Amino acid sequence: MKKIILLISLLNIFFQIEAQFSAIGKYVSYTNFVGIDELFIFYEINSDTEIIYNGSGNVIWYKFDNPTDPISNLPSIYPEDATGYILKTDNETKTIWVIDYQKYLPVFYSINVENAPEEQCNELNLSFDAMVPELYYYAVNGIYHKIPRNFTLIYRSLEWNDGWKEIEKSKNIILPSSNLISIPSPLCDTYFIIQGDDQFAQDLNLDNFTFQSSLYSALALECHIKTTVTVRNEKNEAERPSVASILEGSSPLDMLLTAEVNQTNGVYYDWNIYKDKELLINRKDAEHRYTFDKAGTYQVYLTVNNGSCSATDSIVVTVSESKLEVPNVFTPNGDGINDEFRVAYQSLTQFEAWIYNRWGRLVYHWNDPQKGWDGTIGRKEAAEGPYFYIIKAVGADGKKYLKKGDINLLRGKKE
Repeated sequence: MKKIILLISLLNIFFQIEAQFSAIGKYVSYTNFVGIDELFIFYEINSDTEIIYNGSGNVIWYKFDNPTDPISNLPSIYPEDATGYILKTDNETKTIWVIDYQKYLPVFYSINVENAPEEQCNELNLSFDAMVPELYYYAVNGIYHKIPRNFTLIYRSLEWNDGWKEIEKSKNIILPSSNLISIPSPLCDTYFIIQGDDQFAQDLNLDNFTFQSSLYSALALECHIKTTVTVRNEKNEAERPSVASILEGSSPLDMLLTAEVNQTNGVYYDWNIYKDKELLINRKDAEHRYTFDKAGTYQVYLTVNNGSCSATDSIVVTVSESKLEVPNVFTPNGDGINDEFRVAYQSLTQFEAWIYNRWGRLVYHWNDPQKGWDGTIGRKEAAEGPYFYIIKAVGADGKKYLKKGDINLLRGKKE
């Protein structure tokens, strides 16, 4: 119960403080400025503008510059711009500073971009030709305080997320002190727009005002390597490239390499592919196709340049070591399971296989490890029983295979 009474008391105090002053005219007031109790900013001070004390008791008003000479003993005063007031009552003393916002309107003439192309690759310097009067107040002790005026700079850029996307970026600037600022260099052509309303104009709900620069042509570069791998679907190949974005797996990895750059006009491309620190190829096109067919690790480097700026990206491509395993039975009965005699393999660059019957007659031959024997001879079903195979292969790692053995053909009973 005591906590509830305390909370109610605190709320009453809060609302009393909030209600101590009101005003006639379009205004905002703030209580968070050091050295004064309240700051009043009026949209415009005229003959009807008043600040009213809502408390009770005797009232005496003074100005900061003459704290002993009363100017009024009424509950309200007609304020002036850039003037501080002291209110004394029987119980308290309050200090107020008043600003007429109409006398401090900002005016922008131009937004200037540095004329140094090679300096614009990472950061861009902007300067503002503007007349932004300084807002200020004096504390009752005579100390001068600047009031920051926060404006917003808006511009466009790009970001990469498996594709380029245009985004809006913004930066808070403080004028008039920050007439020169730096921003991350935009990745696309853009206008620079100043939101001409500072935080006080926004609080006053004034009409939005913007100032726009001339079009800036982007110089900064960012590049990304996009890869598209030829997909293989046969499941007897381990670590096969089953999705187009894969960067490692069974040989061969047939890959389309594309330079994704935020701009393309006047851009030069330089591709270098290394394996074991040995340069394998250098190309100058925006995209090209390369087959990674030897086991091991490759480094792919891309550099782009537009005469002023450059950018780089790199990827690592890994080709698996070879494997070859041969089953000893298959069941070509049409049930979709183990219907062909196929090897299980990985990273083979050469392959050849022969099937012989028990009398040494060649019945089937193929040279693609993704394929196999379906158990027919001359389009007729081969007899059940053992057959002899010879398989020769070479792996992407240089390993040579020679496998010989029996394979049993089993069909089972047909319904």
